[in-house]
Amino acid sequence: QVQLVESGGGLVQSGGSLRLSCAASGSIASIKYMGWYRQAPGKQRELVATISRAGNTIYAASVKGRFTISGDNAKNTVYLQMNSLKPEDTAVYYCKAVPWVTGGMEYWGEGTLVTVSS
Repeated sequence: QVQLVESGGGLVQSGGSLRLSCAASGSIASIKYMGWYRQAPGKQRELVATISRAGNTIYAASVKGRFTISGDNAKNTVYLQMNSLKPEDTAVYYCKAVPWVTGGMEYWGEGTLVTVSS
């Protein structure tokens, strides 16, 4: 079992910045990579960024150059630094942990709301 707790969401003006944190606990060794996803009202959940244990990253085109995902293995925490925020970044942001085992259970946090005002 893996538990994920997100924090850092809030209200920010367009052009501002926020940093989200996702603290993992439990069976940490079972995690292959972690990522951030978001879901805006009336839309499907979408990938924002992922990071592997080796530090390899993947970004959605819509956030590349503005968002940075990073990890602190000692703290079992993944961060999402969001700069130059836009109103269209408004969404609930979820942290996800993917296991090494193919087909194994994926874990999600409860989400943190980010609201960007214009």
